[in-house]
Amino acid sequence: MATYNFPSVRELLASAPGDAPVTVRGWVRTKRDSKQICFFEINDGSTLKGIQAVIDKSTVDLQHQIDAMQTGASVVAGGSLVESPGKGQSVELRCDALEVIGTAEDFPLQKKRHGFEYLREIAHLRGRTNTFGAVMRVRNTLATAVHEFFQARGFLYLHAPIVTASDAEGAGAMFRVTTQEPGSAAAADPSQDFFGRAAYLTVSGQLNAEAYATALSRVYTFGPTFRAENSNTTRHLAEFWMIEPEVAFCDLDCTIELAVDFVQHLVRAALERNGEDMAFFDKRIAPGIVANLEQVAQSEFRRMSYTEAIRALAEADADFEHPADWGTDLQTEHERYLCDVIAGGPVVVTDYPRDIKAFYMKQNTDGRTVRAMDVLVPRLGEIIGGSQREENLATLTARMEELGMDTKDYDWYLDLRRYGTVPHSGFGLGFERMVRYVTGMENIRDVIPFPRAPGLASF
Repeated sequence: MATYNFPSVRELLASAPGDAPVTVRGWVRTKRDSKQICFFEINDGSTLKGIQAVIDKSTVDLQHQIDAMQTGASVVAGGSLVESPGKGQSVELRCDALEVIGTAEDFPLQKKRHGFEYLREIAHLRGRTNTFGAVMRVRNTLATAVHEFFQARGFLYLHAPIVTASDAEGAGAMFRVTTQEPGSAAAADPSQDFFGRAAYLTVSGQLNAEAYATALSRVYTFGPTFRAENSNTTRHLAEFWMIEPEVAFCDLDCTIELAVDFVQHLVRAALERNGEDMAFFDKRIAPGIVANLEQVAQSEFRRMSYTEAIRALAEADADFEHPADWGTDLQTEHERYLCDVIAGGPVVVTDYPRDIKAFYMKQNTDGRTVRAMDVLVPRLGEIIGGSQREENLATLTARMEELGMDTKDYDWYLDLRRYGTVPHSGFGLGFERMVRYVTGMENIRDVIPFPRAPGLASF
């Protein structure tokens, strides 16, 4: 009887030689055919390496199947595991049965190396390359580790809505969701639309998480979010995944502790569970990345206020493209300098100017700054942004009115301050940014299965 639970290539490579029959299912990576022997490598995506299969033509007649088998073809090969005389693997398959399931004439990945830009054009096939197989295995590990981390600490997993009428940032480019025909009179009147008002794809689940944190104490979201910014860079996606924990009875120091523990947990998970893939990234993508991540996993995260950071940057012997002036947001070049040069490791920057931060952040008594924090890591810069939320109704309402926001649209959010308000804090981590950081991939479009960006929405 057929079963989904057949052994993977990874499991077979870890097995001992024996006479028991085994079956390998996967796709052909390479084939070398001679008069007496055919060597071919099968990979099923479970591991970076494939398993070598050997057909001795003097003992079995499989020439018809061999001729039909090209690079990229899917096959089922049967035989026994024997000790491999070659380097790089302890066992190989002595193949005595071969079925070609799907041929692959003119397979577009026949060359050993392809540029990432070309591979983005065939994103439906790039998972069969070494690089993208490794990226997706690390991505899987990190996603699993996200849930492990929060579940072990008593957090409840919350599914925040994807369609929303609220912009969590107070301003931003959002995708409109409508059932109306473009250009019609109804399209210009949100009251005639499906929800009776304008609706958008969410940029964040934070506000919804706050609602349930004030009922269940500790929650986290992990889902897709969307931004309609026309940013065609290596750091932006139109569709990406966000992780957003929210904790009641938690101040800024509390959420900093949680954020640091979280980053280190994810880094350790990749290093411990994806050793082969991480060695590949260290060798082929970002030399030195393993040592860099090991340092972050063990380091103390230095803390400094935004004001201290600006002062340090102003005194730095560096030629920045953007000036580091108080009141302006830190640029990536500033964040990297703080980590790589000033601190020599990861940094947490706190207490940003209130005028460059979102409306919901708790204001400090100085009237100029808010209890915000960014976690910065070497090579990348900001990887987490968070804050203590403003729990005082009057202060929050005044801030929203100051920014020209219609408080009626956020009446439900203000209710959280009217009925049993509590100090609470949280942060957001862009999942693709974390995957990019751990793998060393330069372009964020290369760490998500099917990237969505300006002009790129195929597949």
